Amino acid sequence: MKSKLSYTFVNNIEKIGQALWQEMAVGTNPFCQYEFLHALESSKSVGPDTGWHPHHLILYKNNEAVCLVPLYKKNHSYGEYVFDFAWANTYKQYGLNYYPKLISAIPFTPVTGGRILCRPNTDQTELVEVVCQVTSEKLSLDGLSSMHWLFVEAQTSQRLAVQQQLTRRSVQFQWFNRGYATFSDFLATMNSRKRKTIKSERNKVFQAEVTVERLTGEKLHMANMDFFYHCYQQTYLKRSGHTGYLTQDFFKQIFQTMHHNLLIVEASMGGQPIASALFFYDDKQLFGRYWGAIVDIPQLHFECCYYQGIEFCIDKGLAEFNPGTQGEHKIMRGFEPTYCYSNHQLKELAFHEAVGRFIKTEDIGIAEYKQNAESLLPFKKLTDDRL
Repeated sequence: MKSKLSYTFVNNIEKIGQALWQEMAVGTNPFCQYEFLHALESSKSVGPDTGWHPHHLILYKNNEAVCLVPLYKKNHSYGEYVFDFAWANTYKQYGLNYYPKLISAIPFTPVTGGRILCRPNTDQTELVEVVCQVTSEKLSLDGLSSMHWLFVEAQTSQRLAVQQQLTRRSVQFQWFNRGYATFSDFLATMNSRKRKTIKSERNKVFQAEVTVERLTGEKLHMANMDFFYHCYQQTYLKRSGHTGYLTQDFFKQIFQTMHHNLLIVEASMGGQPIASALFFYDDKQLFGRYWGAIVDIPQLHFECCYYQGIEFCIDKGLAEFNPGTQGEHKIMRGFEPTYCYSNHQLKELAFHEAVGRFIKTEDIGIAEYKQNAESLLPFKKLTDDRL
């Protein structure tokens, strides 16, 4: 098979085209879809001016595309959520350049999903081997320091590890739908104290005379997206001093092309919107992405970003809810710790081995953190299927 394979790299997803990309992306989450990645590029949320240079890989067999890999050359490590700043600093101390580097990731989106895309029912084992060979050659040819696979699926991570790609674990918190018919059914699985806390938090929002609405489909209008974007900018200004990585044009495009994947939770007071949270969803999972408010109401963040999302999953029969990265405060609200995986190859062997030793040491703490988080879950009894 290898002798019949060829490949090319392209700097614009439009050169691949929607039809081919979607053929390979069947079954992946909304962020792996052509519409999402195309919106990032065409809105200039990613591109040379942002330090994210699209460099997607197409693998061919007998002149027919058999595999796609979303790739980017990076001039920095921002917007990735798998932190390697210490590695970059060490490179600098030794007079070496860590940037540019090559990554396979969804920009600004710490969500596990497909990174080596191929047609359904394709055995990825050999494709992973070939892709690793191609990207290794790319490091030398283009003067890149390293290759990074971020938020890959567990099975893909295992296959990459076979190809000597270092495996690094991190922890996120997810909510799992165990056949709940109502939000009350979910609360019934918790111990009394936590159950009362959640009820109290929700009551405080409604006692403040705040109305919260879930908007999808025909109920979701561009005006809702515009208000959300205003909230998004305000949140980034307060937290980071800039207006966010994603442009307004990006949100306009996904409103047009991914309307069926969007949920906005909008809070209002006196008939005027005061807060907004943006989610993506498919037929399996809900993904919380961004939030902002122009009025500070106690507990409103938890209501809009967590409890409304849980209710949406129950109503739609969705199996999982990924509310976003970080946040131990999610534990007491029923979000359970889960592993995320990344894989890494550094071109300089000595640094590759040193990073491997660092990851082994780091992983001891990661495992302890996950175990401690599990011990804090609010459920009456932690059943085996939550491990």
